[in-house]
Amino acid sequence: MARKTKARTTKAEPPGTALTHIDAKGDARMVDVSAKPATERTAVAEGRVLMSKATLALIESGQAKKGDVLATARIAGIMAAKRTSELIPLCHPLALTKVTIDIATDRKLPGCIVRASVKVTGPTGVEMEALTAVSVACLTIYDMIKAVERGVRIEGIHLIEKIGGKSGHYRAGA
Repeated sequence: MARKTKARTTKAEPPGTALTHIDAKGDARMVDVSAKPATERTAVAEGRVLMSKATLALIESGQAKKGDVLATARIAGIMAAKRTSELIPLCHPLALTKVTIDIATDRKLPGCIVRASVKVTGPTGVEMEALTAVSVACLTIYDMIKAVERGVRIEGIHLIEKIGGKSGHYRAGA
């Protein structure tokens, strides 16, 4: 017996509020950016890795068993930004022109603040690349120290700023 499915309907959305990765039938799609001009675009994202003071001291002293935690996390974040389209469905592969990962230790947290800045000249933005870079750098910090502390928390991964493109400049909290 054939199963009846209810037809999907879509309401007209105000400009800028429609989900771009969903077509008129409600199916997932990759956005066609071929008609968009190549412009310089930048995105900055941030996240935090919270841990005990003792574990943070281990990172700062360079005594972690697996090696230099922060250097390894920086490399992992850069690599992740470059491979975002392989990890996130429907993301466009981009020829990134710059990826910077800054990791600051903060004894008040205690933990690490991870910030990624990603740049491209192209027809689409790099927000997902910046967020992926931060996520993987934070996960790498966890992986490097999990043997001494399993209760480490990754928190607050979010977009700080986006510059360029049709939607213009975005700054969190502004």
